[in-house]
Amino acid sequence: MTNKLYYNGQWHEPLHQDKIDVENPATREIIASVPAASKEEVNLAIESAAAALPAWRETPVEKRIELMDSFVTLLESRQEKLAEVIVSELGTPVRLALNMHVRGYLANIRNDMEIARNYPWVDVYDGYKVYKESVGVVACLTPWNYPMGQVILKIVPALLAGNVVLLKPSQKTPLVAYEITKAIDEAGFPPGVFSLLPGRGAEVGNVLATHPLVDLVTFTGSTKGGTEVAKLAQDDVKRVVLELGGKSPSVILKGADLELALKRTLDKVFLNTGQTCSAFSRLLVPADMKEEIEQLACEKIKDYTYGDPLDESIRVGPLNGAAQKEKVLKYMDIAKEEGARLLCGGDYDNAQGYYFPPTIFTDVDNLSRLAQEEIFGPVLCITPFEDIEDAIRLANETVYGLSGAVFGPEKDAFKVASNMRAGVIVVNDGKQTTAGPFGGMKHSGYGREGGIYGFEPFVELKVVYGE
Repeated sequence: MTNKLYYNGQWHEPLHQDKIDVENPATREIIASVPAASKEEVNLAIESAAAALPAWRETPVEKRIELMDSFVTLLESRQEKLAEVIVSELGTPVRLALNMHVRGYLANIRNDMEIARNYPWVDVYDGYKVYKESVGVVACLTPWNYPMGQVILKIVPALLAGNVVLLKPSQKTPLVAYEITKAIDEAGFPPGVFSLLPGRGAEVGNVLATHPLVDLVTFTGSTKGGTEVAKLAQDDVKRVVLELGGKSPSVILKGADLELALKRTLDKVFLNTGQTCSAFSRLLVPADMKEEIEQLACEKIKDYTYGDPLDESIRVGPLNGAAQKEKVLKYMDIAKEEGARLLCGGDYDNAQGYYFPPTIFTDVDNLSRLAQEEIFGPVLCITPFEDIEDAIRLANETVYGLSGAVFGPEKDAFKVASNMRAGVIVVNDGKQTTAGPFGGMKHSGYGREGGIYGFEPFVELKVVYGE
């Protein structure tokens, strides 16, 4: 089916021959090609979605949950296949693909179904009622780094809330979106309720962001891409949700459990080969503990083996493509120019695949490009601070505000956390879950995904006065 488009409840042969190749980043082989949807095809899909909206909006929530249950049951029966596809198109190690990229988000679907079942669709007050209704036609523009998870976080609450959905997956990792669409089709969702439109952002994404029948655009990706989409959407006063970039700090305070702090920090920054918007890519440490922390970090980095993602002992796979590797290498040169000191890592094998090892720089100026710009690779920057107030200042000295972590005595740690301008903060051994709200402040975007807060972007309020 990867040679077709899906809209109006059917798989359609593309009207044009333009295709997009999908590369396996571990082998550099072209493993598939998908159609690049044209403006004409996007318009057809939008029109079928708008036609399906009235009936779907009136479908009882119990029926929507029933269809979603069929959908997730199909995905649950295909977990290994989903993981296999993600490994091949993203390059993430097989164990991570199955446990995080697949199983974690299947649980998220089940959680969203429970939220929909218990959601207060009508609030009753003295003399009036507030109804929570679907927004309408929703365009979902998803990134390549979490090709299944970001799709699930958008389409599931949108559909459960009674919206119709048009999905444009990343052109780099569209294959798992086809597996999701197969399950949507087999589950029996009505024609027009869901559409799959692979293609280039400047073409498919721009049409979705500007079409008068689209009511909401939810975008996850770079800050640059998000601002461009938002500008286009605002010309038609569309609702917009943006989940953008980050340069998130992990703060180690005096008295912290260093083993815990470094494990949690390195796990997060090297997760998904550093290709995670919420990665803890800046490590802020007490100046008089810097050498001790540096030494311990270089010991622990040895645990993050990198290489063939099909090897179950591997924890860090390749970067997703030549452009991504070139970007990381560019920042290696920038680091040298700015005077940062390479602590460990940095050596790479260019023979096969887009591999780059977990790497740590220290003595990084907090205002340098290395510390301020999102690298999207397995690179950690260490910067010292003098006291708690200095740590808070450094943590907030960024245009981003997506996530962060603080390790140390509870009173001090919560003081830092409460003063950090970020949407998601972990303190000590706190456990982050996809059921909680995820999203950022400042240039990291607006709106939230996950849990009951992930429903809010997909509903509108209507007040009706009268007994």
